[in-house]
Amino acid sequence: MSKNPLRKDKTCLNCRYVVENRFCSNCGQENIDPRKTFIHLFIHFFEDLTHYENAFWKTIKNLIVKPSALTKEYLSGKRLSYLAPVRLYIFISFITFFLISFFPNHNSDFLNIDSENPIGKTVTEKDIKANEIIPNSFLSKAELDTIQKTINQTKGINIKKDNSFNFGIKSLKELDSIQKYGKTEDKYSNFEYSIIKKVLSISENNTPKEIIEKFKESFLHDIPKILIIYMPIFAFFLWLFHGKKQWYYFDHGIFTLHYFSFLLLLILILFLTDKIFLLFGDSNTLSFINGLIYFTGITWMIYYFFPAHHRFYGESRLISFIKTIFLFFINFFVIIILLLLFAFYTFINLH
Repeated sequence: MSKNPLRKDKTCLNCRYVVENRFCSNCGQENIDPRKTFIHLFIHFFEDLTHYENAFWKTIKNLIVKPSALTKEYLSGKRLSYLAPVRLYIFISFITFFLISFFPNHNSDFLNIDSENPIGKTVTEKDIKANEIIPNSFLSKAELDTIQKTINQTKGINIKKDNSFNFGIKSLKELDSIQKYGKTEDKYSNFEYSIIKKVLSISENNTPKEIIEKFKESFLHDIPKILIIYMPIFAFFLWLFHGKKQWYYFDHGIFTLHYFSFLLLLILILFLTDKIFLLFGDSNTLSFINGLIYFTGITWMIYYFFPAHHRFYGESRLISFIKTIFLFFINFFVIIILLLLFAFYTFINLH
């Protein structure tokens, strides 16, 4: 319950009823001063999130260790003791993707080939012509030899001057020239032309590393949208596999919200665990412990759906297991298709 002092005026600010106690008997609004300091605002947000009675931590505990318990409790009418499914999912989703995007990726330089290019420079065909580099370079002979080796390795690979795939076409001008003045059999369809033009445009304005970084950033930014789109589909498959008279689509939707909240929460826990271990340096013992935590988390993430499905729908273990397997493979293929489509959409929207 809020610890803010009550207003001396007993008239409800919301509906103008007389407030006998702390809460208005007509609309339920608390009769406290609406003007707050920033600290009070933060405390109010946290109290609202936790429902004033540690409902947040109770929800999180049940979500992680008791598959389907939250869904059964919610549908049975016990709704004030836990966070509402939609609020729970939005909160976990926001925290998860905010922290993942906030913390730097220590593997972001994986494109640098240290053994072949120790100075950490991305060598393009434009930069690695021997007669341009060697005479005016301040590099050592060993570094120049390494660059020359990189030149030799790139020979025969169909790349643009900026290290990008070009479909055998050198520039956008050449593509437009072929499309306007080329032979009929050499011209591309409208779809092929638009795709090749987009690829060449991206390649001319970005290095391969920049393309991958932009793609990762855009893809990660839009992952929450994919989940929002996919959750109704996931609930629909559950609806197909279970009795229509016993279960409403709403029931499957609540189960889906809790299940996806669990997945995101476990991803968040593993992510934060990894970041915490990085603070203590790199040692075999810490790596082993971190790996063990990851293995346990991933195993629980995969296994979680089996007991959740069995306990919620109340079917025999064999029937539940068979349905779970079918649901797993169906969702796996649909997710793959959806991710590929979204990856394509993300790529064509790069600049």
